Amino acid sequence: MEPNGESQSYIAEALGLPADIVRSDDWPTWIPLTTDGVVPLGPESSVPALREALRTAMERRTFLTISGAALSALAADWAAGPTGALAQARDGKPVSDDLITWLENSAQHLAGLATEERQHTPTLLDAHLSTVTKLIDHGCYTRAVGLRLHTLAASLSQTVAWHRFDLGRHTYASQYWIAGLHNAHAAGGHDMGAGLLGDLAYQAAWRRDHTTAANILNYALTRAQNPAARCLLQLRLARTLAARGGRGERRAVLRALAAAEKHLNDAGADRPAWCAWVSDADLAVDSGQALLDLGDINHAHQLISEGERLLPPARDKTKGVFLAYRAASYLDMKEPEPAAAAATQSLLLARRIGAPRCVRLVDDLLPRFQPYAHAQGVPELLQLAAA
Repeated sequence: MEPNGESQSYIAEALGLPADIVRSDDWPTWIPLTTDGVVPLGPESSVPALREALRTAMERRTFLTISGAALSALAADWAAGPTGALAQARDGKPVSDDLITWLENSAQHLAGLATEERQHTPTLLDAHLSTVTKLIDHGCYTRAVGLRLHTLAASLSQTVAWHRFDLGRHTYASQYWIAGLHNAHAAGGHDMGAGLLGDLAYQAAWRRDHTTAANILNYALTRAQNPAARCLLQLRLARTLAARGGRGERRAVLRALAAAEKHLNDAGADRPAWCAWVSDADLAVDSGQALLDLGDINHAHQLISEGERLLPPARDKTKGVFLAYRAASYLDMKEPEPAAAAATQSLLLARRIGAPRCVRLVDDLLPRFQPYAHAQGVPELLQLAAA
C-alpha cells in the first residue's frame, strides 16, 4: 500500500531528510539510494548509480555533501576489484546499432562544440544520458551493444559532470562522475575509470581537500595504462601535493612532474577522448603552478606564461584558467600591473563563454589587488568585476 503525502513526510523526518525532498506523487523514488551519496561498485550497480545522479540533478539532494572518505573508499574498491558485469539484456524493445551510433555521434558532437556554445547544451546532454540509462535498464540488446551503451553512459556522465562543476554545483558533479565510474567499470574501461577518478580528485583539490585528491589519484594510477592518461593524472597529483605543502612533498612533486613529462613524450595519437587534449601547454602551466606552490616563483611564472602561449584558440575555457593562474603568479611577485592585465583578460573571456568557474578564480584574487588600488589597470579591473 502506498503511503499518503503526510505519511511520506513522517518517513522523511525519520530518515533525517529535509521536508522539501518529498514528492508524494513520486513514491518511493524520492528516497535516496544511499546514506553517503556513493553507490557501491558491484554487479548491476551501473544503472542505480545513473539513477542516483539523475535524481540529484532534479534538485532533490542539494543538501548532500559526499565525504572525502566515501570517495577514497570508492576509489580503493575500483582499484582492487574485478571488472563489473555488463547489464543483461532485458525483455524490452530491441536496441539497434543504428540508434547507438546516432547517440554516440550526437554526444560526441555536443561535447566537441566551441566553449561558448557548450553553455547552451546541458539540457540536451541530460536528455541523452536519460535515454541511454533507460536503454541499459529496459532495452533488449546484444552484449556488444551493451558494451557501447555503458561506454556511452560513462562518457556522457563525465561531460555532464564538468558542466555542473563549472557552474559550482559540486554535489551534482560528484554524482555524475561516480555514475560514469560505475559504467566505465562495467565496460572494463580502466583508462576511462581512471579519468573519472582523476576528475573527482580535481574537484577535491579545487575544494582544497588535497588529502582526498592525492588518495584518489594514487588509486587511479594503479590501473591507468595510456600514456596520455597517466600524464594527466601525474600532473594533477603534482599539483595537489604541491598545494598540500610541507617540505616532505617537494621530492614527490618533482617526481610526479618528471613522470608526467615522460608520459607525454610517450603518448601517441591513440588516446582516450577525455585526455586527447593534453599537451605541452598543460604540462607547462601545471608544472608552473606546482612550482609556484613550492615557492619557485620566477621559474613558475616562466612556465605559466609559456603554457598560455602554447594553448590553441579552441580551448578558451582553459585559457581563462591559465590567465588567472598567471595573474596570481604576478601578484606573488608583487607586480600588480601585469597581474591586473591577465586577470582582466581572464574575466572578460570567462564572461563571454559563460564559464563561472573562471570568474570565481578571478573573484578570489580581487582582495589581493586592494593594496594596489592605484596601480595601472587595477581600478579598471575592480570596476569590471563589480559590474
